[in-house]
Amino acid sequence: MRSWLTVLTWITCALAAGGLARAQANLEINTPAIASLKASMQQRHAQLAAFYASGAVGLTRDGLIALRDANAVPLAQRQQVNALIAAETQDRLALYREIARANGRPEWENDIRATFAQRWIEKAQPGWYYQSASGAWARK
Repeated sequence: MRSWLTVLTWITCALAAGGLARAQANLEINTPAIASLKASMQQRHAQLAAFYASGAVGLTRDGLIALRDANAVPLAQRQQVNALIAAETQDRLALYREIARANGRPEWENDIRATFAQRWIEKAQPGWYYQSASGAWARK
């Protein structure tokens, strides 16, 4: 399984080649805040990977993650999973905001988020769930 940091780095590079590059966004920008967020997300990914694989957690169409199937999580672990999802949501939103802010273009935050959402889904492991544009869950 690829390292989450490797995936995040690939996504950042792919984004730079995409639509936002035309607007001169530097999506590889690395401020202390961005580095901290990426490290936090990478560390958490190790805990989330099993929940992605079981289908309990899925990638949402808006660049976040969600509890897709609570029944796939043992009752004793549900609080932990909800805490992981909340922390991941907080970091993802902060990452999108920080990339836009670091580029001096806070108004790009929604575009950065939309681009990341697409790339997270494209790079998801086989068997992971994601939301389609309509909001329906699909298995990769």
